[in-house]
This record gives sequence, structure tokens and C-alpha cells, in this order.
Amino acid sequence: MRVSVIGCGHLGIPHAAAMAEIGHEVIGVDLDRARIDRLNAGECPIYEEGLPELLATHTASGQLRFTTDLAEAAAFADVHFLAVGTPIDADGRSYDTGQVFGAARALAPFLTRPAVVVGKSTVTVGTARDLGALLARLSPAGEEVEVVWNPEFLREGHAIEDTLRPDRIVVGVPSSRAEDVMRQVYAPLLRAQVPLFVTDPATAELIKGAANAYLGMKISFINGVADMCAAAGADVHQLTEAIGVDPRIGRAGLNAGPGYGGGCLPKDARAFTASAQALGALDAATLLRSAELVNESRPAAALALIEETLGRQVEGVRVTVWGASFKAGTDDVRESPALAIAALMHQRGADVTVHDPHAVTAALRRNPELEYCEDLVDSARGAELIVVATEWPQFRDADAKALATLVADPVLVDLRNLLHAESWRTAGWTVRQLGRPAQE
Repeated sequence: MRVSVIGCGHLGIPHAAAMAEIGHEVIGVDLDRARIDRLNAGECPIYEEGLPELLATHTASGQLRFTTDLAEAAAFADVHFLAVGTPIDADGRSYDTGQVFGAARALAPFLTRPAVVVGKSTVTVGTARDLGALLARLSPAGEEVEVVWNPEFLREGHAIEDTLRPDRIVVGVPSSRAEDVMRQVYAPLLRAQVPLFVTDPATAELIKGAANAYLGMKISFINGVADMCAAAGADVHQLTEAIGVDPRIGRAGLNAGPGYGGGCLPKDARAFTASAQALGALDAATLLRSAELVNESRPAAALALIEETLGRQVEGVRVTVWGASFKAGTDDVRESPALAIAALMHQRGADVTVHDPHAVTAALRRNPELEYCEDLVDSARGAELIVVATEWPQFRDADAKALATLVADPVLVDLRNLLHAESWRTAGWTVRQLGRPAQE
């Protein structure tokens, strides 16, 4: 099939490359001319595992190309994926769908024949309905332009894997014709036995919000329990291993840490809470808001553990933070707990240096007040404290013995429970891990 992907960011670029990989001819659209030129040259402007190789392969073959011209995309394709951003609105609780409706308005005059416009972005329930009415009114093809909601369930750092081998596909369709089109789009994946859930558009919109809100609650739950473990002298890792074997609970996602972040989960949790409030589901809104409050408290909880480990306040302490991205596998620093903790220590008077294998450039733009170091070993020189804030494997595999000779004081706080603490202690380090007992 011929498909377009409108919006070339963390969602659109992986989706376009994956659509080309499963056999479609794909045209990506974005307003940023410099970004389009890089993409057409096979250069990847974001870090995502496996993406540069796919991009280079399919731009070289002609299977995938990029443009700034919506008219060209409309002439080329009859299926148009909207993969533009839906940041949180000025109220801090709901989605700003301006880019979604803006893209639709810009595309509409060129839709002169039957087409399916497929929303990928996370939105407030009812958006597909409103978008469908807008396109029917503004498009020359009128009601022959249909809107499908096809939410993504991508984990950043695993976006290619999750697109090519997803655990499910959800399509909210207004008609059997639209369903048939979506079955054709995903035919290679359906042949591989990927489950397909066909719903109405409103249910599809709520499925995505519910999934992310539940994940946020699960993360906040175990972080709250980690606080309990810290107070009781218990071990959150042993606790999660034991409760995670219950199939009603499951081990995945039960990793205590500095909180969730990124461009999706925080805003989706806020917006889903606001939707519950707006729909009058007040008990649900209270439950969801409680999970948000736990997540919002994580930087302060991390600082408390850091200062307890130091035995003093961080003011004047030379601190190296390992990690800037909100999770490993991506250079995305949006709402990164690692950067939030680094910034909080900086505000409290610490001398903070941040190292990340891939996200230093993005972090520098977001938090220019911090110091940055591109090299892991150099970042440790003279440090009085190292804080592990992102779960990059490079940190887990670091040479504890060699690094102990470079730091001013071999003290480490592992906010991800990533390291083999005993190995580091054997190498002379004092190590504290989140929600786990202190050991001499």
C-alpha cells in the first residue's frame, strides 16, 4: 500500500520506517525542512535502537521518502497516519490537540478521493469524532474521508521492535470499510498472529489512556512501597520478586526507581485523570491523582536518600549524575526524572555534572544550567558522589575498581537498583540502593 505519515518525531519516524519494513511505500511529512533533508539523506535525527539501520535501508531503496508538501502526500497515498505531538495543554491536565487539528486542516483541501486518516497520537476521548466531522466538512471528498483511531503502545528505546512485533493492535473504526483498510495496512503483522482489537473510536482512545494510566499507577505503587521498605529496613527488590510471581500482579513494571517520565506517560496520566474528573468518575480521578502525587514526590525522595548517604546536605558537594534521558535506549529527556534530580541538587547548591551515552545534547538544551560530560570515565574524576539515575547498561558494566581511583570519595547512590552492589562494595565503594537496606 501507499501510506503517508504526518509528523516526523519520536513517533512518526519509527512508524514510517516500520511501515516501509513491512512492505508499504511510505512518504513522511514534516514542516521542518532541515529535518526532512536529513531524513532523505538516511540520517536519523533521534536516537532509537535499530532505527538508523531501517531508515538508511529504506530511504536508499526509495521505499521511504520525506517531504514538507502535504499536497504531494495526498496525491501519493490514500491512508494518512497523523503522528504529530499532543503536548499537555496550558491547564496542565488536558491534551493540546492543536497540532492534530492543524495537520488535518492543512491536509483536508487535498483529499479529493476516498481516504482514511489514522490517528496515532494520544488524545482526549471524542477527538476522533470531532476530527471526522472536520474532515468531512473541509475535504472535497467529504464523508468519504474516514477517521480511524489506532493508538500506539511504543516503549521508547524499543519503538521499532514494538511496531514490527507488537503485543496487540487496536483500531477504533467508524465503518466496515475503514476496518478493511486497517486490516490491509497491518496484514503482515496479522499473518504473524498479532492480536487485533477492533473497537469504536472512543473505546480506542480510552484504551491508550487507560493503559498508560495503569502503568503509571503500577510504577507509583512500587515506588510508594519502596518508601515503606526504606523506613522498615526491608528490601524492595526481594519484595517485588515475591509478589511479581502472582499472575494477577506480574513482575513487569514493578521496578522501584526515580519515577516515570518521557513525552507520553506523565501527560497521559494527567490527561486521563482530567478525563475521569470531567466524566464525573470522581473515585477514579482520586485514585489516579494519588499515583501522580507519588511520582511527583520522587525527586525529593531521591534527594533524601542521597543526603542520608552523604551524612550531610548536598550543598558544595561535587556530584556526578549518570543518566539524562528518562530511560535507557532513547535520547528523550522530556520530564526526565534523572534531570529533575540533577536540577534539584543544583538548586540546593551541589556542583552537578551529568553524563549520558546519548542524551547530553538534548539535556543541555533543556537544562543549560548543569555541567555535562560526554565520557563516563571523565565524568567520575573528582566526584564526591555518583548517582545512577538512568538504567543504561554502560553504567551497570562500568569498572568499579578503576573508577574508585578517580573519584574524590567512592560513594554511589543507585536510584535504579541497576548495579551489582556487592561487587562495587568489594571494590571499595559505599553503595546505597533505592528501597534496599544500607550495608556497611
